[in-house]
Amino acid sequence: MHNIFHNKEEQSTLAQRKRAEVPVEETWDLTTIYADDAAWEEAFKHLSGQEEKVLSYRGRLSESGDILYSALMMMEDLGCEVGKLATYAFRASDADTTDQDALGRKAKLMQVFASLQGAMAYFEPEVANLSEETVRKFTEEKPELQDFKQYFAEMWRQKKHQLSEKEEVLLAKASQIFNDPNETFDVLSDTDMTFRPIEDEKGQMVEMSHARYGTYLESRDRRVRQDAFRSMYESFGKFRNTCAQTLASQIRVNSYIKDVRGFSSGREAALFENNIPESVYDSLLEAVNVKLPLLHRYVRLRKEVMDLDEIHSYDLYAPLVKDVDLKFSFEEAEDLILKALQPLGPEYIAVLEKAFSERWIDYADNAGKRSGAYSSGSYKTNPFILMSWQGTLDNVFTLAHELGHSIHSWFTRDSQPYQYGDYCIFLAEIASTTNENLLTEYLLKTAEDDKMKTAVINHYLDGFKGTVFRQTQFAEFEHKIHQADETGVPLTASFLTESYGDLNRHYYGEDLTFDEEIALEWSRIPHFYYNYYVFQYATGFSAATAFAEMIKEEGEPAVERYLNFLKAGSSDWPIEVLQTAGVDMTKPDPILKALDTFEEYLDEFEQVML
Repeated sequence: MHNIFHNKEEQSTLAQRKRAEVPVEETWDLTTIYADDAAWEEAFKHLSGQEEKVLSYRGRLSESGDILYSALMMMEDLGCEVGKLATYAFRASDADTTDQDALGRKAKLMQVFASLQGAMAYFEPEVANLSEETVRKFTEEKPELQDFKQYFAEMWRQKKHQLSEKEEVLLAKASQIFNDPNETFDVLSDTDMTFRPIEDEKGQMVEMSHARYGTYLESRDRRVRQDAFRSMYESFGKFRNTCAQTLASQIRVNSYIKDVRGFSSGREAALFENNIPESVYDSLLEAVNVKLPLLHRYVRLRKEVMDLDEIHSYDLYAPLVKDVDLKFSFEEAEDLILKALQPLGPEYIAVLEKAFSERWIDYADNAGKRSGAYSSGSYKTNPFILMSWQGTLDNVFTLAHELGHSIHSWFTRDSQPYQYGDYCIFLAEIASTTNENLLTEYLLKTAEDDKMKTAVINHYLDGFKGTVFRQTQFAEFEHKIHQADETGVPLTASFLTESYGDLNRHYYGEDLTFDEEIALEWSRIPHFYYNYYVFQYATGFSAATAFAEMIKEEGEPAVERYLNFLKAGSSDWPIEVLQTAGVDMTKPDPILKALDTFEEYLDEFEQVML
């Protein structure tokens, strides 16, 4: 990394590189989609005016099997092209959110997409109105329609909540407006909001950013952790009312859609999308709340090990093992992950090697880059991973996590036709967390000494805390604010802050000294805009624990079931996809088993540390 210094009040502040200064090997290769921006613009021109082609099939889907199949192929071609355009535009913008040209491409694509959605609004209701007898007859005429069996079943399932064609068109044309609260929050959080620089462990003033915040919270210097924590929440505190407005607007969007589609609650509407029983959500909250004493015990353990009179929220991420400062280059992380995931077999490893050699990963730390980490792509593109490399053990796990998503996507798209070439959110966090579990096991097996081993257990416990306990806390909060909105309670900044603060006290227990700032955490979590998304991190972790255990105990038969899971896409309901692979999420067993695993690691950690 090139160090760039600016004088500020007789001190220098370490600034992030500009995107143009980043070496190409640290970036993803978007030329596999379009050669350059001009090629994107040319492809975009062809997208304009496609509404007429879409509408040419309106009212004709019941004419014959040939017409129906032709219409489905037209929709596939259009979907693939939109996917390519969106992947290129959104990835380029996320790499540098200050790039006005990239923002412009994204904005005009969203406008055309909204228009296309309006033209397409007739399609699914018209398919759903086809009787099973008609589809059977058409399939005899056109055997290729057999590949759409699950697709038709899904259309019929959705039918009872579909509106008239005119109403569907109105909803589709409003899609961009419905997404505005999330877009506004992203711009505020990632582009416009700035944070007070802090002094690092060496006494140098450094810029604060979303990407660096996690690193500073893991600092062994408590002052650095506290300063980073306060810098972050000073900024969000100033914008608490704006954040409350954007979040409340998003919840109102969710409530509006559930009302017009005839659902009794926002949660029912959100979970219906993937055919997930609401009992799965309730089972998660119930199981985790019963086991909260384990989290309280871990907070108490942290307090004792860190020898603190008071333990604060900014103390919950610092490593507990002394004299172990784990730092990894990106190349070292690549080697480690390739070794750790060997139990998944040669077919999996071959795709993993492609991810590195074909530059699916953008790991540069540059100014303007979107915060966080993700894997994203489309049916006709590679999956792409965004993250900002800081060299920590957590970064290694994040990379393994996102590679799990990417390889899940690759296997799905390689194995399934377009209509089944994606998987629902409920399944999304399983492959990623299975990778993390296997990496944990490998690191524990190969640990050179007890300190390394305890550092890995420390990381596992913190990861579990963040993925199961914390995401369940988020899920409980999200459900509470949806219920509040549905009963007419205004989602003001004070209501959100008080509600979140109370829940934080409940989850972390009496040993954690309450910081007023942590009650503002709701204001900086982008996932609250994703409509009942977060609970799936916790359920996914639980299912992943079950898969990792089966792979360890059974070997090849479990690997084969797991690879079949990765290849299934949306060819069956998600609950059934998991059951076929040997994991039943309709029961609390996987969640309780995962909590038992946490307790086992906690027991081992206590024995070493106390």
